[in-house]
Amino acid sequence: MFRRCGHAPGRLSPEDQAAVDAFRAMLAALRSPEPWTPGSPSDIAVRVGPFIERAHPRPGDDHGPDVIAVALQDPGGPYPLYGARRWTRGWLRCETRKILGTWNPAYGPLTHAAAGLDLPDDVGMAPAHYALHIEARTRHDSRDGYTLLRLGPYTQTRHAQRDHDRLTAALDGRETTLVPGYRVSARFGPLVVSDHRLYADPYETDAVALLAAAVQGATA
Repeated sequence: MFRRCGHAPGRLSPEDQAAVDAFRAMLAALRSPEPWTPGSPSDIAVRVGPFIERAHPRPGDDHGPDVIAVALQDPGGPYPLYGARRWTRGWLRCETRKILGTWNPAYGPLTHAAAGLDLPDDVGMAPAHYALHIEARTRHDSRDGYTLLRLGPYTQTRHAQRDHDRLTAALDGRETTLVPGYRVSARFGPLVVSDHRLYADPYETDAVALLAAAVQGATA
């Protein structure tokens, strides 16, 4: 990780001094990490096994006290140093207890990349993929109303798109009659990790059947 300094007498070489300074900066960052505040857009340092990695919180999904959604990043910035693996991982559920604090470049030597390693298959975080929200609103562009049904998480975006198309077809011509006084529509978007317990698993039951049950419950 760091070049071993020699034992020759005299002043340190510029290269050795830079290594010593970097090591001291890393120790200082570990001793006194800059606190991360939920809702902050800043990248964070998260523990992945014995390593520390850079992660980016998902905007609008970083307010939960226990779990937030993050995407692992290259230590030097949002670039795919870890290859295609980073892109296929997508968003992950990160327990806030694993957050060391706001990302500091001094943590760079503690990453898998600095050790010449790729990210492991198991980083200790479950997927936090996309979801469908079936909403009942008083008007098409209104916020007045409620969420009739939440479906997620979808492990692949194409699965969510398939169910979105099926639900949209099932709602065609019935948007304003299923729930009296409301217009029902399906919206595709990210899973709200802090509300993950409110979501129905779309892989266990047919999405259209779940919609019918939700409508029946709302109009009973």
